[in-house]
Amino acid sequence: MIARARTKPTERVREPDLGIAPLTAEASFKAKAYDALKQAILKMDIYTTPEPVMLDERALSEKLGVSRTPIREAIAMLEQDGLVKALPRRGIVVVRRTKAEIVDMIRAWAALESMAARLITQTAHKKDIAALRDVFRDFGPKRLPQDHIEDYSRANIAFHQALISLSESPVLVDMTNDILIHVRGYRQLTIGRKERIAASLPEHLAMIEAMEARDTERAEKLARDHTLRLAAYVETHGQELFA
Repeated sequence: MIARARTKPTERVREPDLGIAPLTAEASFKAKAYDALKQAILKMDIYTTPEPVMLDERALSEKLGVSRTPIREAIAMLEQDGLVKALPRRGIVVVRRTKAEIVDMIRAWAALESMAARLITQTAHKKDIAALRDVFRDFGPKRLPQDHIEDYSRANIAFHQALISLSESPVLVDMTNDILIHVRGYRQLTIGRKERIAASLPEHLAMIEAMEARDTERAEKLARDHTLRLAAYVETHGQELFA
C-alpha cells in the first residue's frame, strides 16, 4: 500500500481592518492639490520682502482646474504641516518663522548637511562629487560672486540641495525638505552681505575637496561649520535683513 504524502493545510492570513474606503475623484483631487500646492510653496521666496505671502482660494481653484472643496481640504492639510495659516477675514497666509525659529532650523540643517557630507565621502562616486564643482563653474577670479549676487545665490542654493541629494538618504532629503523653504529664504537674504559672500565660494570648494579626498571628518566639520556660521549671522543680524 502506497502512503499518500500529507499536505500542509494552507495557512490563512488575517488581514487587518484598515478602516479605509474606496477612493473618490474628490479624494484624488485633494491629494493632487495638496502635492501641487506644497511643491509651489516650497519653491517660494517668502522672505524676499517683509509683506506676507497670501494665497487666494478662488484663484487656486481656477489655476488647478478643480472645485474649491479639494482646495480647502488641501489647505487644511498644509495648515497641519505648518506651511500655511488661515486668518479670519484675511485669507490664507504662507507661514514665516520668527528669527529664533529660523536660527534653530539652520542649526538643524547644519547637523543634517554634515551627515550628508559624511555619507558622501563613504558612498558617492568620485565623478558625482566632482560634478558639484559644476554648480560654480561660472564663478572665479574673473567673475566674482559679489559682482553677480543673484546668479551666485541660485548657485548657492543649488549646491546645498545637491549635497543633500548626493547623500542618497531618503530620510535626510525628507527632513531637509520640511525646513528648506525657511533656510533657503535666509540663505538668499544673507548671501549678498559682504561679511558672508567673500568666504562663501572658498568654503564650498573646500567642502568638495574634502569629500573628493574621502576625508570624512574634515568634510563633516566643514559642512557643519559653514552652515553654523549662517545661524550665527542670522542670530546677530536677523532684524537688519529686511532693512
